[in-house]
Amino acid sequence: MKARVAKPRLHEIEVTNAVSSSPDLQQKIAEAAYYRAERRGFQPGFEMEDWLAAESEIATQLANAPAAPN
Repeated sequence: MKARVAKPRLHEIEVTNAVSSSPDLQQKIAEAAYYRAERRGFQPGFEMEDWLAAESEIATQLANAPAAPN
């Protein structure tokens, strides 16, 4: 049985693409995906789900972060 994965909304895709462009952000996403896989016991077959969930998690963190002072 195949698990269903929710499709991201357009504004989420735009944020995810922006998040994915920076090397520092790529590293944060990679670390978040690694820890998700670790919690799962590194069961194979969920790599894409881990990565997409990590991207969403980091994008949410960035969206909720206080704005930098000018």
